[in-house]
Amino acid sequence: MAASDGQRGVIFDMDGVLVDSGWAHRQAWFDLAAAEGLEMSDAFFSHTFGMQNDTILPMLRPDISAGELERLSDWKERRYRELVHSRPKAAEGVLALLSDLKAKGFRLAIGSSAPRANLDVFWGPLGLGDYFEATVTKEQVVEGKPAPETFLKAAAALSLAPERCVVVEDAVHGVQAAKAAGMRAVAVTTTRSRGELFQADRVVDSLAELSADDFAAMLNSGRARA
Repeated sequence: MAASDGQRGVIFDMDGVLVDSGWAHRQAWFDLAAAEGLEMSDAFFSHTFGMQNDTILPMLRPDISAGELERLSDWKERRYRELVHSRPKAAEGVLALLSDLKAKGFRLAIGSSAPRANLDVFWGPLGLGDYFEATVTKEQVVEGKPAPETFLKAAAALSLAPERCVVVEDAVHGVQAAKAAGMRAVAVTTTRSRGELFQADRVVDSLAELSADDFAAMLNSGRARA
């Protein structure tokens, strides 16, 4: 059954938005590169952060087979989970914002390019499962960000139209995916500069700057200032 027009949703990316984990992704990619003889740099990591592995790995090894792609992707994600397991940490302002959004009646989902197992690392320790009604992860998506599929599926899981949702992202490709989905976007400068995130409707340095009222205003007005 479709949701009423009064219902509103917020769809969060995971890494760099809800959790402080960019450091672990960076280390996992560099460890993979060292183990497999791949070229890796901070510039490449920054450029591709937020993309799915099946987009990134062919850039590093153009002739990669499907089997190798799966093997290297799994290796990188296992290494990521090993690293981040010791330091599961919510990003600044996250839990207060999630509590405020839930109290004001917002429906919440996660739309992530990561595999489901990566979310599970944080689900229990940070109590995130108490806030979210739906999750969309790598396994459920054919076309990753900047294609809109991730966020469209998250909105559908909440029974909300795209125009009733705001996306929170930190990656350029994520913001582009939100806009392609017909949604408003808030960008956090955890992995990108304000200039790079210019396509977002609003740019903040921390989720601590936001409240549920800010999201309501975005949906009511159809526009917001960065």
